[in-house]
Amino acid sequence: MSIKEWPSDERPREKLLARGAGALTAAELVAILLGSGIRGHSAVDMGRDLLARAGGLNALLKSDLGDMPGLGPAKRARLVAALELARRCLGEELAARPALVSPRDSAAFLKAQLAHKPYEVFACLFLDNRHRVLAFEELFRGTLDGASVHPREVVRASLKHNAAAVILAHNHPSGVAEPSAADRNITHQLRDALQLVGVRVLDHLVVGAGEPTSMAARGLI
Repeated sequence: MSIKEWPSDERPREKLLARGAGALTAAELVAILLGSGIRGHSAVDMGRDLLARAGGLNALLKSDLGDMPGLGPAKRARLVAALELARRCLGEELAARPALVSPRDSAAFLKAQLAHKPYEVFACLFLDNRHRVLAFEELFRGTLDGASVHPREVVRASLKHNAAAVILAHNHPSGVAEPSAADRNITHQLRDALQLVGVRVLDHLVVGAGEPTSMAARGLI
């Protein structure tokens, strides 16, 4: 049965307008983004199939979405655009805060920016002397095995943004947010290099499938 034949109060778009987005399942929200289904398969059916194939909403948003029947370029673009809007919204909320005072203040933002990447990315949050956000910048990209991080480039970016402090971050595409020996080593190199120009390293967050790991909280800075 086509969604157009459903009772009006059960159609995803009408339900959202009448009761708010919180009343919809993840499959119904995905259906609204898809806009339409395919023959014999409603948009809600497609939403359920996408979520089941990917292994959940977070995994869906990390996938390339390329092998799902009926998911053409337009539907895929709408899904990708929705995720990007969510990331930018988080970024605006973070920048509007008066200051960052704990790892939790930045962990959600950094996870939204980095957790979905299929390759390793090293990034920095640049802060002023009151720990207000000046900028977020992805500095290095790598493969599934790692990214080469050059301290001089991090120093250069910090000076460009006139930062007084930085929060370092990178993702582990494997999903395991456990700092490696290489992570600890580069953190110490960056801390020492930035200290020479008066920039403090407040934390280094490792982003994986769950909550990001704070190296500062582990006593590793």
